[in-house]
Amino acid sequence: MNGAATTASVPRPDAHSSRGELRQLIAATLMPGFVGTDLPEWLADRLRNGLGGVCIFGMNIVSRAQLRSLTDAVRAANPLAVIAIDEEGGDVTRLYYDQGSPYPGPAVLGRLDDLELTERVGRTVAEELTAVGCTLNFAPDADVNSNPDNPVIGVRSFGSDPAAVARHVGAWVRGHEGAGIAVSAKHFPGHGDTAQDSHLALPVIDADLETLRSRELVPFRAAIEAGARTIMTSHILIPQVDPDFPATHSRRILQGLLRDELGFEGVIVSDALDMKGASGIHGIPEAAVRALGAGCDLLCIGTENTDAELGEIEDRVLDAVAAGRLPIERVLEAALSVRELGRATNSALAEAGLVPGADSDAATAAEPDFDDAEVQRAFDVSPHARAWLDAGIRPNMVVRIDTVANIAVGVAPWGPFAELDRHPLPVHSPWSTPHPLAEGSASLPETPGPVIVVGKDIHRYAFAREAIDGLRANGGGVLVVDLGWPSDDRAYADIATFGASRLLGRSVLRLLEGAGGA
Repeated sequence: MNGAATTASVPRPDAHSSRGELRQLIAATLMPGFVGTDLPEWLADRLRNGLGGVCIFGMNIVSRAQLRSLTDAVRAANPLAVIAIDEEGGDVTRLYYDQGSPYPGPAVLGRLDDLELTERVGRTVAEELTAVGCTLNFAPDADVNSNPDNPVIGVRSFGSDPAAVARHVGAWVRGHEGAGIAVSAKHFPGHGDTAQDSHLALPVIDADLETLRSRELVPFRAAIEAGARTIMTSHILIPQVDPDFPATHSRRILQGLLRDELGFEGVIVSDALDMKGASGIHGIPEAAVRALGAGCDLLCIGTENTDAELGEIEDRVLDAVAAGRLPIERVLEAALSVRELGRATNSALAEAGLVPGADSDAATAAEPDFDDAEVQRAFDVSPHARAWLDAGIRPNMVVRIDTVANIAVGVAPWGPFAELDRHPLPVHSPWSTPHPLAEGSASLPETPGPVIVVGKDIHRYAFAREAIDGLRANGGGVLVVDLGWPSDDRAYADIATFGASRLLGRSVLRLLEGAGGA
């Protein structure tokens, strides 16, 4: 048994157990998302009947007070429920989904390489989650971003060096777990060397076991040593380790590597099963059966789940148990582990003084703030950009490159535009009316330079590269600001910020103030 969890709220099955009792056992392993900002009655009913937990997304939040009321309702229905959220402290944010994050983000923390700062950020994020009643954070990202073309990790990673990533993952986990909120280091065994997004496809990493041990696994070992209570899986295929199953469905990876080799004894959480990398071929119910069989304990189902969908999952798992495909002992083990996690994390909230229904000023506390000069030390500023700044050049036009955000980031406001939404500049400023540029959009107007171009991961988009090449050819001066993960040659990143949080946007604007750019 992974973690000697026992609780009377989970039925212990035997040969005479009813289908209803087994269904309650399965329910304890499930964590759906839902539509709306109030707890739906179908979900409350499932929680009262032992559902393992819920996952909160940006669309479920309109304010801190509302989120606190929502989590209170979840705990009222099931005091042992795990309440999870993705708050990575950077581009991926749920607490600040309507305005952009005030945190620097992992890649910036890695470049600053101040472990005390990283630990402080992890602790501060946990304190914010405590105030709104969340008990599990799907963070930090423990991936080593070894591929600069990675479409889904990038600036969510602390860097491309395994040892450096491990140091910062360990520091972030210590700060966050030390504040009482459980982490889920992700995406095991490592999503950093991919050129595909597992939300949309099944990425393949052609790496042998020794490469994984020297690169991908290093930060996860650090997370475990720092006290991570949960680890999240990835929907990636590593043929040299398991040619048949993605990590979420691979016993060789979850039991062999994570449990046996790394010695992890906590809760294994699946990444969302509605992602194509998990369920694109077999569907979500079958993906749930395979994930449980491989060793996952808590199944993150997705974002907009329904009562009927959960019923289909339970039916498929019941059928797999009846057919002998899935040992009932594995389901019991998973359910007990989830219940113990829920008990421990909800007890930590109670110890922190968070009582359902009570008023809490902390739920609306001021957001954290960071020094812009410190943040700017993480920026990569080219000689061309330095000359531009020293000359105090003022742009005649600002071009905003709009690309489709990956699903993990979503549509949260980003970069300087997020900052300007809160603190608008005079209408005569080119920053107040940036010219949008997206794939398939009309060509840019023939505005004489100088021009500032702002985007994320610019080098990955042919339309953006072509537009910048055209602007450069026209003369007049072009400054390219990339708020993503730039290419190694920095061909389309005169200023690379390694993140697009609102904080980094503010820091870019203040960097440009001396140049008359804002």
